[in-house]
Amino acid sequence: MTADTHASGASSDDVSDPDIEDLLDKLDELKDAVDDPGERRRVEETIHLVNRMPGSQAFTKRITKYTTKDIAQAFVGSVIFALPLLVEDGVFDIAEWFLSITLGGVPVFFVANLGFLLAMTAGLLYYADFRQVEVRKPILGVIPRRYAGVLLVSLLASTGMLFMWGQLTAGNPTTMEQVSRVTVIWTVAAFGAALGDILPGESTDEDINDRL
Repeated sequence: MTADTHASGASSDDVSDPDIEDLLDKLDELKDAVDDPGERRRVEETIHLVNRMPGSQAFTKRITKYTTKDIAQAFVGSVIFALPLLVEDGVFDIAEWFLSITLGGVPVFFVANLGFLLAMTAGLLYYADFRQVEVRKPILGVIPRRYAGVLLVSLLASTGMLFMWGQLTAGNPTTMEQVSRVTVIWTVAAFGAALGDILPGESTDEDINDRL
């Protein structure tokens, strides 16, 4: 085979020094382009096979799908982290502190804690070096599904456990005090939910959007 033949056979989008990450990117593009469920499943099986290849451990940190198993793992993580706080009266003190200082009628530390909660969750999922989490098929084209899922699951778990354990209404709190108590537990639960979701790695289940 001549040099000219080699040149004509080369693809215009060849990557210099390709590695497994480049292969996985190409397989992801192929998976998104395939319409047949059976063919898409074969591509996913190939992706998992590549991830399990010897020497490819550096790329097993990669997460592209969002599945029902991820939701379940987030729930378990939120419960594990929130449980110790549910038996502590300190939650009441923190909740009261959040509402104690206001600026123009707005509880300063309550709002600051909500901002910290949202930023911390995003940081753990997308900026901390635990996993390389890719944003795919965001809600309304803007909100990452995993981010929304972690926040919603941890919020529901926090509210449900506070109510079930009688901590939501103990001491006859006002509605705002109840909300403040939820945010205290929610902050810790969201931390656990994010770790529970991403630390085990990518699930082998089918993506939620493919199930719908």
